[in-house]
Amino acid sequence: MATVELRFSALPEHVRTARLVAAAVARRAGVDEAVLDEVRLAVGEACTRAVGLHRNGGIAAPVTVMLTEDEKQFSIEVGDEAPRSLPGDAGSGAVGEDADTDEDQMGLAVISGLVDDVEVSAGEHGGLIRMTWPTTPPAVLLS
Repeated sequence: MATVELRFSALPEHVRTARLVAAAVARRAGVDEAVLDEVRLAVGEACTRAVGLHRNGGIAAPVTVMLTEDEKQFSIEVGDEAPRSLPGDAGSGAVGEDADTDEDQMGLAVISGLVDDVEVSAGEHGGLIRMTWPTTPPAVLLS
């Protein structure tokens, strides 16, 4: 299992870098070329959401992005440190009153539309969006 960790200051200009890194690592991991645009868009939405939560909450900690290549799947976790509480289901995307904005919900809806396997969790120490895509093993050339 190979992992790449990216940490960046909660500034909008760093979201583009996160998208580029995610697409490059996804390509190397074996994610289908036809899906790479979805990876870029989903990572962009997740990172933009995390940056917004940090900036609105005055949080100086960096946003974290973990890119993990497993045998048959590639996953990306975007984490923030914006504290909030969840009433009920952690995967519902319903976060605390300060972060429960229309823009936040729209970002989660876009991510859910782009990624078949997505998990959203949040709590008093921050939130995490985990997105997973299948990979294809590299072709073996026979001589």
